[in-house]
Amino acid sequence: MRSETRLNSETPKRIILALTIVLALVSAIPASAQTGGPVYIVQAGDTLSFIASRFNVPLDDLIAANPTIDPNFLTQGQRIVIPGLEGITGVLETEIIAFGDTLRSLSRRTQVSDEQLIQLNRLVSPSELYAGISVILPVQEGQITYRSHTSAAPGESLLELAVRQGSDPWTLSSINKLDGTWDALPNDVLYSPSGNGEEGTGLPSAFLRASIAPLPLVQGGTEVIRVQVKEGYVVSGTLVDRPLRFFPFEDGQVALQGIHALLETGVYPLRLEATLPDGTRQSFEQMVLVTSGNYSSEELYVEPATIDPTVTEPENQQIYSITNLVTSAKYWNGIFSSPAVYPDQYTSLYGTRRIYKGLNSDLTATGFHTGLDFAGGEGLQIFAPAPGQVVFAGALPVRGNATIIDHGWGVYSGFWHQSTSYVNTGEFVEQGQVIGLVGGTGRVTGPHLHWEVWVNGVQVNPLSWLNQAYP
Repeated sequence: MRSETRLNSETPKRIILALTIVLALVSAIPASAQTGGPVYIVQAGDTLSFIASRFNVPLDDLIAANPTIDPNFLTQGQRIVIPGLEGITGVLETEIIAFGDTLRSLSRRTQVSDEQLIQLNRLVSPSELYAGISVILPVQEGQITYRSHTSAAPGESLLELAVRQGSDPWTLSSINKLDGTWDALPNDVLYSPSGNGEEGTGLPSAFLRASIAPLPLVQGGTEVIRVQVKEGYVVSGTLVDRPLRFFPFEDGQVALQGIHALLETGVYPLRLEATLPDGTRQSFEQMVLVTSGNYSSEELYVEPATIDPTVTEPENQQIYSITNLVTSAKYWNGIFSSPAVYPDQYTSLYGTRRIYKGLNSDLTATGFHTGLDFAGGEGLQIFAPAPGQVVFAGALPVRGNATIIDHGWGVYSGFWHQSTSYVNTGEFVEQGQVIGLVGGTGRVTGPHLHWEVWVNGVQVNPLSWLNQAYP
């Protein structure tokens, strides 16, 4: 009995000691960390200063909220508490805005309020959701994201639409944040929990799906625009200021478009239209982000005649007139092969900003390197990188002995400065066929192979075509 009494008398002391330790530990945790807050997942290239700026949080507060984080060393995937974001919880995930996403569709699809999206991404206007930018979305455990979307036809009620979707008007009204079951408008993109609609973003109902990749756009890149529309509609569109040329592909249509290497970085319009034979039309336009290709620069000394505008401009116009034509047939399949004997040895990369200076002359010109230069001396063989029709073979003042191959769908290859050409205009060549020999003709500083690729009237980075297959 004495032993039991002694144990009971010491118990309160032990409890008090334990509580003291817990309280001490709690008081050592910063207030912002105690209250928690949304968690941001560190992305590649993030710094603590950048994260603080992105969420408009003082850097000192961010450091205080994350005492175990080394401010000078972040690793991708680390979890960082963001203080000061009232009413926002969960994990702050990064998503690239796809073509077709609007503030309304993003809010309906993710069930995150407009106000939270605006607050987290510091949006001044809903139109700032450009395709290709990254946005922050708060994601809760068990949060439902809707992918299936549909639209009410003219004269169709929300009840009729709900029946068609295997749902009910009150559910559709709640998911899509309508004022009531009477609030649905024709062609308004509504999300459905049933999965009976189409997968996609906030595009008009004529578009079953539409996408552009890669995002964001890059100077000198090749963009692939894929569209599927309802039966009977004809697709057209423009990207920046270039009309898109669509061709049947798989279960939809596809267009390829080059982004000019000298296009200023910023946002530009991508507009798609779907038209019925009776003229009924639905369209969607969204700004897309164009980023820098991070190209270097150089100066070259050349013969003055090769940078004289009276010589260069007529030749440029001749090349433009050839490469702007579009053949409906597609001759290539898969990745292009290198046209050079030494495929991995380059003397000058695409996109390099250039200043040309005339030898013993005050004449200068500016531009960029429109292709890819391969190392190798005069007389080395040149191979066709893909099948196609020869549409030009001849001598030019700037490009020297030149060959142009039409690969179809608005895609061309150009080969400049050859010593000899083995092909003639109108001839069809196969991938890997020898089409000429390396030389030093035209505007050069030494013998080399210059190869360039045109996509719908724009020169693009040929390396992309050596590294991936385009439709």
